[in-house]
Amino acid sequence: MKLLHIKKGDQLTLGVLRENGVIDIQKAASEWDQVFPSTIDDLIESGKEGIENFERAVDQMVSSGNPGLFIEPDTIEFGPCVQTPEKIICVGLNYINHAEESKMDIPTSPILFSKFNNALTGHKQIVSLPADAEKFDYEAELAIVIGKTASNVTEEEALDYVFGYTTGNDLSARDLQFRTGQWLLGKNCDGFAPIGPYLVTADEIGDPGQLEIKCKVNGELRQSANTKDMIFDCATIVSYISRYMTLKPGDVIFSGTPDGVILGYPESQQQWLKSGDEIAVSIEKIGTLVTVLD
Repeated sequence: MKLLHIKKGDQLTLGVLRENGVIDIQKAASEWDQVFPSTIDDLIESGKEGIENFERAVDQMVSSGNPGLFIEPDTIEFGPCVQTPEKIICVGLNYINHAEESKMDIPTSPILFSKFNNALTGHKQIVSLPADAEKFDYEAELAIVIGKTASNVTEEEALDYVFGYTTGNDLSARDLQFRTGQWLLGKNCDGFAPIGPYLVTADEIGDPGQLEIKCKVNGELRQSANTKDMIFDCATIVSYISRYMTLKPGDVIFSGTPDGVILGYPESQQQWLKSGDEIAVSIEKIGTLVTVLD
């Protein structure tokens, strides 16, 4: 399934993308007189049986042939495709070329840091830049969403704990990031963790280590790689984190960015992101996440 959150004022409601358009599940529940999960977070929490029942119900809606169930994706205001993760964990320097361009050592273990829920935002949302920073950067990333509680899981079983994958942009204020030895400040400004537009269930992705990933700024290609180039693949990341902290349903893991970020340019060529710029991050099988800066 390709899932999304439809933003209606301050409320997020569940949507499903199908060939004919997006099914607004809140509207469908009213028309079909049934109770469905109201958000993606609720769907994840419903467990395997709940997810299977929901998918069957969606198939029945599509088979009904009712064109009134569908809305055009272009008419939707998107929210972040996960609303209330307990944890947002990020992996730093997870592509060799990115570590080299950043002039940092190739990691021998995953480098972890965190983002908070205030950083979450959705597709085509406007992100306001803090006034006392200047060096704003993009980071195209595959984001992993956990589907069930994972504690001390092996690499062989790790992907069984994944609900799905989405497109992420680990926005960074580099001058804030390196103001001290801790990266937190430059990574956690409001809206600095856009994800979406869709959360695609793991069964539709297949191997998450074979996905093309690209980033464009104002239409200009800046990053182009494949998730096969990761130093630590998705299974390794999930297993590693689960040894030290219990992963919960809905937790989000940003798996790292390839080379091509502004930080990696020679200093004389660094043109940092600014108000009005549009960043488009695309991942194969998932979709394109657009972020506009203000």
